[in-house]
Amino acid sequence: MTDNPNYKEAETEQGQVYKYVEIRGYQVIPIETHYIKPNESIDFMIDDISKLCKSGDYLVIAETPISVSQGRLVDEADYTPSLKAKFLATYWSKYFWGYVLGPILGIKERTIKNLRKLPEESKRHKEVVLQLYGWKHALKPASEAGIDLSNAPGTCVSLLPENPEKVAKEISESLMEKTNQDVTTLIIDTDATYRRKNKYFTGLPIAIDGIEADKGVFGYALGQLSENMGSTPLGCSREISVEEGIKIANIAEDYQKSLSTAMETIYSAKDVLNSDTPEVTVESLDSIIHTPAVLVRKIE
Repeated sequence: MTDNPNYKEAETEQGQVYKYVEIRGYQVIPIETHYIKPNESIDFMIDDISKLCKSGDYLVIAETPISVSQGRLVDEADYTPSLKAKFLATYWSKYFWGYVLGPILGIKERTIKNLRKLPEESKRHKEVVLQLYGWKHALKPASEAGIDLSNAPGTCVSLLPENPEKVAKEISESLMEKTNQDVTTLIIDTDATYRRKNKYFTGLPIAIDGIEADKGVFGYALGQLSENMGSTPLGCSREISVEEGIKIANIAEDYQKSLSTAMETIYSAKDVLNSDTPEVTVESLDSIIHTPAVLVRKIE
């Protein structure tokens, strides 16, 4: 991570100055906001985007801000872990995946370290996954069903957005009405899409057409023996090839990873927020600049 990506400046035809970075032949223009709170409308963000967007742009939005704005939060404190959840959090995830399967399959060293230090709260988390998504996703050692722990306050977690394709289409339609600019909106998740024998798949419950979704632990395990293609497009405002969707998603994700405020896990979230408390608060989340979206524009 770096505090200072190599920004350049440009100006729209209307005189709006904006900053951008160049990544693999594209301008990446950050859309910076406050922390989008539960059930808060994202209309203000659309207004900001309308001042910068051009026809041909891709608007790439992270899944969590959309989920939080939809109120797709679950308070894990409301769940009591069953014996099944306790088994999954300890023997299955912490020990079997952390010390046996993880190293054998070559999963990320960071993931293995996090699995080996799973806290007591992970038992409640497994109960949530079991009740909402079932065994197929609960058996996945981490990032089950795309549930995000790092950008939600208190003991809450955010689920994946409801109908991301519909949301993406509504956002593009709103931008067309405001600006008469044809922008492709893409909602993405950092959980991986994999490729094996020209077939794309992901463990996530949803993805764009062309990616076999809802594979859960089976997709995750097979994915370790396949090619990791990067971030997963969940929904798009128009028909898009898998290759194009993943390429644009990965450009956006490369930018996000360059930021000092990137919060990929609950552990990195606490580091970014400089928090020693076990829970992340709305106030601490609102204390930093967030980049829920970027415009990705081909350099001509």
